[in-house]
Amino acid sequence: MQSPETFPASADEASLQLHPNGGLRHLLTLKNLQRDLLVDLLDAAQHFVTPNGSIAARSDSLHGYTIANLFFEPSTRTRASFDLAGKRLGADVLNLDVNASSRKKGESILDTIYTLQAMHVDIMVIRDASAGVPAYIAQNVEEHVSILNAGESDVSHPTQGLLDLLTIRQHFPDFAGLTVTIVGDIAHSRVARSAAHGLHTMGVSDIRLVSPAKLAPQADEMPFATLTDSLEEGLRDANVVMCLRIQRERIADLDGIPDVEDYYANYGITDARLAVAADDAIVMHPGPMNRGIEIESAVADSARSVITQQVSNGVAVRMAILERVVDTVTRR
Repeated sequence: MQSPETFPASADEASLQLHPNGGLRHLLTLKNLQRDLLVDLLDAAQHFVTPNGSIAARSDSLHGYTIANLFFEPSTRTRASFDLAGKRLGADVLNLDVNASSRKKGESILDTIYTLQAMHVDIMVIRDASAGVPAYIAQNVEEHVSILNAGESDVSHPTQGLLDLLTIRQHFPDFAGLTVTIVGDIAHSRVARSAAHGLHTMGVSDIRLVSPAKLAPQADEMPFATLTDSLEEGLRDANVVMCLRIQRERIADLDGIPDVEDYYANYGITDARLAVAADDAIVMHPGPMNRGIEIESAVADSARSVITQQVSNGVAVRMAILERVVDTVTRR
């Protein structure tokens, strides 16, 4: 039997992302990226935001380029938004059918990548259940190829983090002074990690991570955030509340993990529990959303909810990132 591939962690992913000319060549993580770069990406994404019901923003800036979406894990929102983002910029977009991919037949991931390079693919969007895959690929591609992390194990989801930052900025232009509360399975959430690192870089000093003890991260993993198992304490005066689902598919031992009823009773976001949050608080969720478990339908569909706004912003953010890496590589 063929042994599984291993993917050693990069010593410095943040530096690996940058081209010698200072531009963004790959997007692998938000951790340790400079604030000026995050602001630049958010500003660029905002230019692609259009009101619902209007014609979506389009450009031919990626005409002649080819994007390959390699999703080795299931995805709806991220894959669809990368697909739309590439097409709205005029690129050719290839969506790899994972169930029929050669990797399923034993081909190494680098051989798959080299095959796509030979087909003149310029940007590869990668989602994988194994940690270290995006950085490993980024270290082994040709100079003209860019790698974008579309979700890496429980480690990182930088484009989700950016769209969350954009959504928050549209409601609270000044990050300083905000209280942001993330509720749910923090331990197994790549979304929580990317959001927390992005928020910290943007100047949010009060980041609260709320979860049952079994679903809490290591205390030293995000030292800039406050960990608590008290939902009321976490929600008090919060400006932003982000709900997360329990990542049962990533948990080897479910012993001690709350069942549906227990979780909703203690950590479900309801209208009544939001009474202690700030009057102008917004509610977020990265999806997929489990109504009646991590969030009450009345909240998900309320005026506080910005969940569909997050989805819209996802396309804009991915358009901005695609343009930015192409611009970086073409001016090498």
